[in-house]
Amino acid sequence: MAGSSTSRTGEVRAYLENLHVEYSYQCFKEKDPDGCQRFADYLDTIKKDFAAAARVMRDNCEEHGHSESCYKLGAYQALGKGGLEPDLKAAYKSFLKSCEKGGKKSVNACHNVGLLAHDGRVNDDKPDPVVARDYYTKACDGNFAASCFNLGVIYLQGAPGVPKDMGRALKYSLKGCELGHMWACANASRMYKLGDGVEKNDAKAEDLKNRAKQLHKEQKEASSSLVFGQ
Repeated sequence: MAGSSTSRTGEVRAYLENLHVEYSYQCFKEKDPDGCQRFADYLDTIKKDFAAAARVMRDNCEEHGHSESCYKLGAYQALGKGGLEPDLKAAYKSFLKSCEKGGKKSVNACHNVGLLAHDGRVNDDKPDPVVARDYYTKACDGNFAASCFNLGVIYLQGAPGVPKDMGRALKYSLKGCELGHMWACANASRMYKLGDGVEKNDAKAEDLKNRAKQLHKEQKEASSSLVFGQ
């Protein structure tokens, strides 16, 4: 048995080494942006060589404008991972590139642009609710639940350049709720209960409150099963 497990370990190692050769060839010889992203993912998740992953992602983002590489580079820049200095302004630019380009992670990137504009740290501590609204809208249109919730809150409260709009607040809270955001359900429930910007409807308020409770229960179960399964 020991011999077979040793040979299996050797097979896995050989397989991973082949991936290394294949992805680096696709990236550096074939100049394939998707190959570079695969190589960066390999360096990040398999090799845990974050500095090398950061270099590949930066080149792939800057030279090829690869959306996923720009998104992941942005995350590295925000966290100061892979030997990079933590730099929210650089992260903002990378997320913006990824969002505008479209692609697998572009919706996440649009949400992050919204968050950073909303937070204000990329703009000398001056929040920019108008930019936040625009990029949350892009991400919400791409079914990113947290963006729909944040949009609902902006319209619920109003902000400089974004007038209070209860109709939109309800629309985006309901969409966030449909996408599984507990607090979006809670906000929509409260609006129906109070008749705030919408005709008062106790039955709808109750339904939405129950949906929020159900989502809360599911999240608690999911988090406890994660701990259990580790």
